[in-house]
Amino acid sequence: MSVRYIVDDVDAAIAFYRDRLGFRELMHPDPAFAMLTHGDLRLVLVAPVPAGHPGGGSRPMPDGTAQRPGGWNRFMLQVEDLTAAARELRAAGVTFRNEIVDGIGARQVMIEDPSGNPVELFEPLRAEARLAPG
Repeated sequence: MSVRYIVDDVDAAIAFYRDRLGFRELMHPDPAFAMLTHGDLRLVLVAPVPAGHPGGGSRPMPDGTAQRPGGWNRFMLQVEDLTAAARELRAAGVTFRNEIVDGIGARQVMIEDPSGNPVELFEPLRAEARLAPG
């Protein structure tokens, strides 16, 4: 599965995902583009580019609307100890959108990458909520 996030600064986003969340950089062939991986997830990071730039995934829409970071759609990363992960990320200065919430099948919290894109961290409370290994 691939997720594309529009980011303000590709280098800052790479550092965040690599250093804070354990992603691996797969490629970074252009200042406005990078591809990272985390298990089966491929995260494509793109900075908004002007019309005519060779990149295509972050060009303005036909009506001129510029793509920008943010919103509420997000991907979820499973962690074994959400309290410890949140403590470590807070100490590193990561922005949190909320406090840890105990849900029906998992505990979760939302953090933001340097551009304001949300990432949900979750700790399963039930076996059915746990991601399959591999």
